[in-house]
Amino acid sequence: MAPSPSHHPRLALFTDTLGDVNGVSRFINDILDQSHAAARPLHVLTSTRFPTRPLPTVHNLPPLLARPMPGYPQLELAVPRVRALLRCVRAIEPDVIHVSTPGPVGLVGVLASRLLRVPLVGTYHTDFPAYVADLFGDDPAFNALARGAMRCIYRRFDTIFTRSDDYARTLHALGVHPRSTPRLRPGIRLDRFTPQFRDFSIWPALGVSPGSLKFLYVGRLSLEKNMPMLVRIWHAAEDALRARGIGADLILVGDGPYRDTMQRELPDAHFLGFRHGTELSTLYASSDVFLFPSVTDTLGQVVMEAQASGLPALVTNVGGPQEIVRHERTGFVLSSHEVGAWVAAIAALATDAPRRAAFAAAAHDHLQSYSIAASFEHFWNVHADVWRQSTQARPLTLTRPAAPAATTRETPEAAR
Repeated sequence: MAPSPSHHPRLALFTDTLGDVNGVSRFINDILDQSHAAARPLHVLTSTRFPTRPLPTVHNLPPLLARPMPGYPQLELAVPRVRALLRCVRAIEPDVIHVSTPGPVGLVGVLASRLLRVPLVGTYHTDFPAYVADLFGDDPAFNALARGAMRCIYRRFDTIFTRSDDYARTLHALGVHPRSTPRLRPGIRLDRFTPQFRDFSIWPALGVSPGSLKFLYVGRLSLEKNMPMLVRIWHAAEDALRARGIGADLILVGDGPYRDTMQRELPDAHFLGFRHGTELSTLYASSDVFLFPSVTDTLGQVVMEAQASGLPALVTNVGGPQEIVRHERTGFVLSSHEVGAWVAAIAALATDAPRRAAFAAAAHDHLQSYSIAASFEHFWNVHADVWRQSTQARPLTLTRPAAPAATTRETPEAAR
């Protein structure tokens, strides 16, 4: 029997990242807010030492083991207690399981979908083979291992969301061919990222000249974000702008393993570390141009936040960010390795205030269709369709196929 259209499926989302600072974590927390507002049954399961939100639908089970990730002391690699996670998800009795990350917690989600015989949906948030290539160079063994691991994990999924068309092609190139690869509609909290947060009085307290042009980067300071390229770009751009008598500052928000190197190579740049909430919103809105040279982002959450805040965005022609910037209208899509192209674009905006203002207005207007509410509805509707298809294909039964033998329903709290 097909489910009633008015009945929402119960969704269990497995993630290795929730309490730490990154775009995936921020997206999951945003859709959690949306699920509560819309009264949709979304449960999030994770295992981390980072603090998570005290919500009844967030199940953070203490990890068996947790260590800083090699080269990334700000990030954590946690090994979950597998049986505890499985007891928790059985108590939730999901109709669909979603896996957001292919780490240890995500792998338990893959196992749970097989044990409970429910559909498995995922999101290809992170291009791990590209990360491995950046960290280990062109080592064929590491690269083959990373690609093989992703292929082994993702080939088990019924549906995989991609964050951009570019990464749908990447999945297919890995040999992963699920039933469908819908592009997850991008979305952010438009009330949090808007020019209304503009406040130029913040700069003196941060040691930044109020009269200079502010070029902003937000994200991890690491090799896979192409930070060596940003260093080269800024050295050349600073010289070009100085020759034109233009004062400019580079503002970097975030942290990572490449920070010490960048501070040595860019002694005049302003390293602000992690910033959150209204402070981050104000930094975006009070800057002039956003620089994001990453070549490993499947979407680029910060690129959306910057444009919504009224900043022209300069991004590479590799990965997801190029698909959310309108070239020569809301910013520039540039070569990932040609410093000269970046310097020319920076100079073009720095020397032409009316053009910079037009790009800023167009960027803000462009992002108004990227609401997190619309993104959540798309996310939810795809899961509901997968669920309906699975129930129609399944023979009629009076009980869940993999329900535990207990006669009473166990609560998630009891499963911990």
